Amino acid sequence: MTIYQTEVKNIGADAELFKSENMIILFGEDAPADLADYCYNIDVNPIQGTIEAGQTISFDDQDYKITAVGSVVEKNLTDLGHISVRFDNSSDADLAGTIYVEEKALPEITIGTKVTIH
Repeated sequence: MTIYQTEVKNIGADAELFKSENMIILFGEDAPADLADYCYNIDVNPIQGTIEAGQTISFDDQDYKITAVGSVVEKNLTDLGHISVRFDNSSDADLAGTIYVEEKALPEITIGTKVTIH
């Protein structure tokens, strides 16, 4: 079952910088100017269910098992399209607006990449 789906609409000039920290930032079209350059801009879409550890987040055909979910992920995703995805296999959601996933090579993200949580 698909919990959430969106598409990358724009890539900030410095979005790749966070890859060195095993992290990417997603944000809807209303990203603040001082943050926009660091984000992958997505469509803000409704969530169809609850996002939980054990589910999968996919970037096109690149799948990552979700290991932890921050306490405000669903609210931020619904209201702003804003979350961070951290690729470090953490089982503790230290940052409230972050989805933690298994640690493996980060996805290749381009304009048009489909992001799906299922």
